[in-house]
Amino acid sequence: MEYAILGWPEDEPTLRLDYEVFSYAGKFVMSNSGKSVAREDGRLVAAIAFNEDRTDEETMWLRYVTVRSNRRGEGIGSELARFTTERIHDRGYRCVRIAVNNPFAYQALYGAGFGWTGEETGLAELVLEHPAVRTDGTYQSGLDVFRDRDLSADEMSFLAGKRGAKPPSSS
Repeated sequence: MEYAILGWPEDEPTLRLDYEVFSYAGKFVMSNSGKSVAREDGRLVAAIAFNEDRTDEETMWLRYVTVRSNRRGEGIGSELARFTTERIHDRGYRCVRIAVNNPFAYQALYGAGFGWTGEETGLAELVLEHPAVRTDGTYQSGLDVFRDRDLSADEMSFLAGKRGAKPPSSS
Protein backbone atom coordinates (compact mmCIF):
# COMPACT_ATOMS: atom_id res chain seq x y z
CA MET A 1 0.00 0.00 0.00
CA GLU A 2 1.29 3.46 -0.91
CA TYR A 3 0.27 6.47 1.21
CA ALA A 4 0.71 10.05 0.02
CA ILE A 5 -0.30 13.63 0.70
CA LEU A 6 -1.73 14.99 -2.57
CA GLY A 7 -1.64 18.54 -1.27
CA TRP A 8 -2.17 20.77 1.74
CA PRO A 9 -5.19 23.07 2.11
CA GLU A 10 -3.26 26.05 0.71
CA ASP A 11 -2.44 23.97 -2.40
CA GLU A 12 -6.19 23.64 -3.09
CA PRO A 13 -6.02 20.03 -4.30
CA THR A 14 -9.11 18.34 -5.69
CA LEU A 15 -9.88 14.67 -6.13
CA ARG A 16 -12.65 13.07 -8.15
CA LEU A 17 -14.01 9.89 -6.59
CA ASP A 18 -16.61 7.49 -7.90
CA TYR A 19 -19.68 8.12 -5.74
CA GLU A 20 -20.80 4.51 -6.23
CA VAL A 21 -17.78 3.11 -4.37
CA PHE A 22 -16.67 5.98 -2.08
CA SER A 23 -18.77 7.66 0.59
CA TYR A 24 -18.56 11.48 0.70
CA ALA A 25 -17.21 11.51 -2.89
CA GLY A 26 -18.49 15.02 -3.58
CA LYS A 27 -16.59 16.46 -0.62
CA PHE A 28 -13.24 15.65 -2.26
CA VAL A 29 -13.93 17.84 -5.30
CA MET A 30 -13.84 20.92 -3.05
CA SER A 31 -10.46 22.66 -3.08
CA ASN A 32 -10.45 24.21 0.40
CA SER A 33 -9.01 21.12 2.09
CA GLY A 34 -5.83 19.09 1.89
CA LYS A 35 -6.02 15.54 0.59
CA SER A 36 -4.20 12.32 1.39
CA VAL A 37 -4.67 8.98 -0.33
CA ALA A 38 -3.91 5.29 -0.13
CA ARG A 39 -3.19 3.48 -3.40
CA GLU A 40 -2.56 -0.13 -4.22
CA ASP A 41 -1.18 -1.10 -7.61
CA GLY A 42 -1.88 2.46 -8.77
CA ARG A 43 -5.55 2.18 -7.83
CA LEU A 44 -7.09 4.57 -5.30
CA VAL A 45 -8.30 2.69 -2.23
CA ALA A 46 -8.91 5.42 0.37
CA ALA A 47 -8.79 9.20 0.82
CA ILE A 48 -8.88 11.82 3.58
CA ALA A 49 -9.77 15.52 3.31
CA PHE A 50 -8.39 17.81 6.05
CA ASN A 51 -8.14 21.50 6.95
CA GLU A 52 -7.19 23.89 9.75
CA ASP A 53 -9.46 24.68 12.63
CA ARG A 54 -11.03 28.12 12.09
CA THR A 55 -10.30 29.22 15.67
CA ASP A 56 -7.08 27.38 16.59
CA GLU A 57 -4.11 27.64 14.22
CA GLU A 58 -2.40 24.73 16.02
CA THR A 59 -5.23 22.30 15.23
CA MET A 60 -6.00 20.47 11.99
CA TRP A 61 -9.25 18.56 11.40
CA LEU A 62 -9.63 15.38 9.39
CA ARG A 63 -12.95 16.21 7.72
CA TYR A 64 -13.79 13.17 5.60
CA VAL A 65 -12.34 9.69 5.53
CA THR A 66 -13.50 7.33 2.82
CA VAL A 67 -12.46 3.81 1.86
CA ARG A 68 -13.47 1.95 -1.29
CA SER A 69 -16.65 0.05 -0.35
CA ASN A 70 -15.20 -3.39 -1.15
CA ARG A 71 -12.12 -2.71 1.03
CA ARG A 72 -13.75 -1.48 4.24
CA GLY A 73 -12.81 -3.29 7.43
CA GLU A 74 -9.23 -4.01 6.33
CA GLY A 75 -7.63 -1.25 8.42
CA ILE A 76 -6.78 0.91 5.40
CA GLY A 77 -8.65 3.97 6.68
CA SER A 78 -7.01 3.65 10.09
CA GLU A 79 -3.55 3.39 8.54
CA LEU A 80 -4.19 6.34 6.21
CA ALA A 81 -5.41 8.38 9.21
CA ARG A 82 -2.21 7.45 11.09
CA PHE A 83 -0.04 8.42 8.07
CA THR A 84 -1.90 11.71 7.55
CA THR A 85 -1.80 12.61 11.25
CA GLU A 86 1.96 12.03 11.41
CA ARG A 87 2.50 14.37 8.45
CA ILE A 88 0.25 16.99 10.01
CA HIS A 89 2.22 16.88 13.27
CA ASP A 90 5.47 17.05 11.24
CA ARG A 91 4.22 20.40 9.89
CA GLY A 92 3.97 21.74 13.44
CA TYR A 93 0.31 21.22 14.29
CA ARG A 94 -0.14 20.39 17.97
CA CYS A 95 -3.49 18.64 17.65
CA VAL A 96 -5.44 16.70 15.03
CA ARG A 97 -9.18 16.22 15.54
CA ILE A 98 -11.98 14.35 13.82
CA ALA A 99 -15.72 14.03 14.45
CA VAL A 100 -17.16 10.56 13.85
CA ASN A 101 -20.79 9.51 13.49
CA ASN A 102 -20.62 5.71 13.73
CA PRO A 103 -18.95 3.06 15.91
CA PHE A 104 -16.89 1.63 13.03
CA ALA A 105 -15.17 4.98 12.42
CA TYR A 106 -14.77 5.44 16.18
CA GLN A 107 -12.97 2.08 16.44
CA ALA A 108 -10.79 2.75 13.38
CA LEU A 109 -9.66 6.15 14.67
CA TYR A 110 -8.87 4.73 18.11
CA GLY A 111 -6.68 2.22 16.26
CA ALA A 112 -4.91 5.17 14.61
CA GLY A 113 -4.03 6.64 18.01
CA PHE A 114 -6.96 9.01 18.53
CA GLY A 115 -8.97 9.20 21.75
CA TRP A 116 -12.42 10.51 22.58
CA THR A 117 -12.41 14.00 24.09
CA GLY A 118 -15.80 13.56 25.77
CA GLU A 119 -17.19 16.18 23.38
CA GLU A 120 -19.95 15.81 20.80
CA THR A 121 -20.85 18.09 17.91
CA GLY A 122 -24.33 19.38 17.29
CA LEU A 123 -24.57 16.78 14.51
CA ALA A 124 -24.40 13.81 16.91
CA GLU A 125 -20.73 13.19 16.17
CA LEU A 126 -18.13 12.27 18.78
CA VAL A 127 -14.96 14.37 18.69
CA LEU A 128 -11.69 12.46 18.85
CA GLU A 129 -8.19 13.93 18.94
CA HIS A 130 -4.54 13.05 18.55
CA PRO A 131 -2.53 13.01 20.68
CA ALA A 132 -4.99 11.98 23.36
CA VAL A 133 -4.82 10.85 26.94
CA ARG A 134 -6.66 7.57 26.68
CA THR A 135 -8.19 5.38 29.35
CA ASP A 136 -10.40 2.32 29.03
CA GLY A 137 -13.29 4.23 30.59
CA THR A 138 -13.14 6.97 27.97
CA TYR A 139 -13.13 4.42 25.15
CA GLN A 140 -16.14 2.56 26.56
CA SER A 141 -17.94 5.83 27.38
CA GLY A 142 -17.79 6.77 23.70
CA LEU A 143 -19.13 3.36 22.69
CA ASP A 144 -21.94 3.85 25.22
CA VAL A 145 -22.98 7.05 23.42
CA PHE A 146 -23.47 4.99 20.25
CA ARG A 147 -25.27 2.23 22.17
CA ASP A 148 -27.95 4.75 23.14
CA ARG A 149 -28.76 5.48 19.47
CA ASP A 150 -30.96 3.91 16.84
CA LEU A 151 -28.42 1.75 14.99
CA SER A 152 -28.27 -0.81 12.24
CA ALA A 153 -28.10 -4.51 13.12
CA ASP A 154 -24.42 -4.57 12.07
CA GLU A 155 -23.60 -1.61 14.35
CA MET A 156 -25.49 -3.17 17.28
CA SER A 157 -23.68 -6.48 16.81
CA PHE A 158 -20.33 -4.69 16.56
CA LEU A 159 -20.99 -2.78 19.80
CA ALA A 160 -22.14 -5.91 21.61
CA GLY A 161 -18.80 -7.52 20.76
CA LYS A 162 -16.91 -4.52 22.15
CA ARG A 163 -18.65 -4.41 25.54
CA GLY A 164 -15.94 -4.39 28.21
CA ALA A 165 -13.13 -4.45 25.63
CA LYS A 166 -10.00 -2.40 25.94
CA PRO A 167 -9.24 0.24 23.27
CA PRO A 168 -7.61 -1.08 20.10
CA SER A 169 -3.85 -0.85 19.97
CA SER A 170 -2.47 2.05 17.99
CA SER A 171 0.77 0.29 17.09
